[in-house]
Amino acid sequence: MSSSNSAAEPGGSPAAQDVDRELLSALARDGRASFTDLADRVGLSVSAVHQRVRRLEQRGLITGYAAQLDAKALGLPLTAFVSITPIEAAQPDDAPARLAHLSAIEACHSVAGVESYILKVRVASPDALEALLHEIRSAANVTTRTTVVLSTFYEDRPPV
Repeated sequence: MSSSNSAAEPGGSPAAQDVDRELLSALARDGRASFTDLADRVGLSVSAVHQRVRRLEQRGLITGYAAQLDAKALGLPLTAFVSITPIEAAQPDDAPARLAHLSAIEACHSVAGVESYILKVRVASPDALEALLHEIRSAANVTTRTTVVLSTFYEDRPPV
């Protein structure tokens, strides 16, 4: 078996998969980690780590790197989940496209159940939330049910 087999390549050895999972975990927690730090963590050379990370990117296991922003520090302390349901069952299922222009919507999830989608939103105040709900209802012709977040214990945890 070639030493290049890994979790990024089907059929990789369990040891190689463990190394790749450790690399994925480290990068998910700190996307700015240097190849030197990663190499020290997994016990490989810097060039081997660079090659593995490149393969993980090519295979789509790493889809990008992003800064994590502090919503409160940006003046957006209120987080809410907004469930939306079409007013008319026969209307086109295009709510995500109709709402894409609203930057306060951080995420849009299609769900099973009574609602069609659940939106995660961040706004500055209850008044801003009320205005956003009006915009959502008008833009997508939907009803809404809102749950306001009181506190968040953890969020954006990596799956590895």
